[in-house]
Amino acid sequence: MDSLDHVIEAQQFNRDLLADLFAVTKEMEEVVSRYGSNIMNRRIMATLFYEPSTRTRLSFEAAMYRLGGEVITTESAREFSSAAKGETLEDTIRIVQGYADVIVLRHYESGAARRAAEVASVPIINAGDGPGQHPTQSLLDMYTIQKEIGRLDGVRVAMVGDLANGRTARSLAYLLAKYDDVKLTFVAPEVVAMKDDIKDHLVEHGVAFSEEEDLMKVAGEVDVIYQTRIQRERFGDRTEDYEQARGRYIINQEVMDALPSHGRVLHPLPRVDEIAPEVDADPRAAYFRQAQNGLFIRMALLRMLLEK
Repeated sequence: MDSLDHVIEAQQFNRDLLADLFAVTKEMEEVVSRYGSNIMNRRIMATLFYEPSTRTRLSFEAAMYRLGGEVITTESAREFSSAAKGETLEDTIRIVQGYADVIVLRHYESGAARRAAEVASVPIINAGDGPGQHPTQSLLDMYTIQKEIGRLDGVRVAMVGDLANGRTARSLAYLLAKYDDVKLTFVAPEVVAMKDDIKDHLVEHGVAFSEEEDLMKVAGEVDVIYQTRIQRERFGDRTEDYEQARGRYIINQEVMDALPSHGRVLHPLPRVDEIAPEVDADPRAAYFRQAQNGLFIRMALLRMLLEK
């Protein structure tokens, strides 16, 4: 099994490491069905969140508890920690690593997790760094696609919504680029189109991709629609740009009628109005199963990082 020291970005995972991770993740599903284990007995995880989160923070904490470990946490580190007094991220990490065996970090600045890892003596897990990456989300997305579609090679994925600021879509594109005969279609308003760094990476690795403004044109030709919300918090005072982007693409019954019978709709959540509630009952709506997979992936990552 390949060694895992930190979880910083999607690019650090090769196909062999992904296969190892998904095998351990499958084991973690069985651990949960048996009501947990003591694998992480007496281990402590610190969750250090400078941005708000519900799903990511709670799933990491549930993962550690399911493994028999303990959790220390701060949900609003930006306002209520030493950061408010001017302490650097690096100094905070140097302090917190003395209290915990692993640190889960969410930060508002891209690259913060890498900075933390450079000074840390314990594993750092990037739980989202601004508009940069969200690698554990993309790992659970990949696991969900494999589980729901049955393969990763040859998969056809439409990424929809805020692709410029959506760190989940960016991370997922990096991981999908490691597989053969993958085809990506980017469906987004021009103001939040996928950035050139991702497109250049896909070109460099020979991954076919296209850009399309009409979701209905591609809905019938893909295995997965990866829907994302238009993120108001990433627009700052650019209200006009936000209003131009929001509401452009909504997964409704018309889209589901076009989606193949084997197709799936994924969403990193939370959703606002980009998936109609009536879609939830469709068995092809996989986003709540996807969220559950986040628990299993994060349990697997904790085990791989701490069981050495």
